[in-house]
Amino acid sequence: MRIAILSSIHWRTPPRTYGPWELIASYITEGMVKKGHKVTLYATGDSLTHARLRWICPKPVSENPTLDVKVYQYLHTTLPFEEAGAYDIIHNHYDAYPLVFSRLIKTPLLTTIHGFSSPQISQIYQKYANTFLVSISFADRIHAPKLNYIANIYHGIPVEEYEFNENPKDYFCFIGRISPDKGVHFSVKLARKMGLKLKIAGLIDKPNQEFFDKEIKPYLNQKIQYIGLVDNQTKKDLLRNAAAFLHLNTYREGFGLTLVEAMASGTPVIGMNLGSIPEVIKDKKTGFVVSDIKEAEMAIRKIDKIQRKDCRKRVEKNFSLERMLDEYERVYQKIITI
Repeated sequence: MRIAILSSIHWRTPPRTYGPWELIASYITEGMVKKGHKVTLYATGDSLTHARLRWICPKPVSENPTLDVKVYQYLHTTLPFEEAGAYDIIHNHYDAYPLVFSRLIKTPLLTTIHGFSSPQISQIYQKYANTFLVSISFADRIHAPKLNYIANIYHGIPVEEYEFNENPKDYFCFIGRISPDKGVHFSVKLARKMGLKLKIAGLIDKPNQEFFDKEIKPYLNQKIQYIGLVDNQTKKDLLRNAAAFLHLNTYREGFGLTLVEAMASGTPVIGMNLGSIPEVIKDKKTGFVVSDIKEAEMAIRKIDKIQRKDCRKRVEKNFSLERMLDEYERVYQKIITI
């Protein structure tokens, strides 16, 4: 098949540090190349790929404040549609905006909904029902249950790249966006109360700087540490050596890619029962699905009851890169024969 992958220009594909949408776009791009498909990746000019790379934006807009986001967003998004005749399918990883061009081309458009970026954005998906949509968890469909979903495909990771660790150190960790949504402040609160070692890593964007300064920074010390935005290898090291991963989210999680990365390392996850969490974590088997902070505290005290090998096995069975690629390939084939 001739496949076009439209990635985001917010971060590089694959990302240097943060960038879950770009990471999945990269996994699919490289995987389809290995399967023998002719793949073109539309991403930033500094992206790394074995596919043909097409770009308008030289660097990620998040890393270069001189770039006008709207200008490059429009130019980047239209490029694969201008070249649509060269492809059997376009796979969109850049939110709902590209759908507005879908009726101008004959090439089918598939969109992976990595998240609903606004409460009203489902109107775009609803209007352009001529396209095809993939959800990343069944729970995430609650935001727009009547859309034209052709499949639900869980994210997958290259499990072999995550070293399994049966003997972790004595700290807990969180990696992700530093925001109230992710419940980092609850992890800090429990760490203070229980005397835990806690390592926090991830992106602090401008809207969440005040949250960090008020809810996290005052409590940092030798036991509770903010490490910053880490690269891929540092992230893997943090995950595999942690006693558990704390994800005390306050919103409906769409999927939770880092949770899967943690479990691949053998690290159990404690997550709030919101959104996809019970789809990702096998309660009492690969971690604990909890309803409040009190239950989270109880789960921390019982974390040694989780067999770390069970965490790894769950990822190998349900969240492998091979499984994700096979499912997307089947969806591509289904769409182009409709």
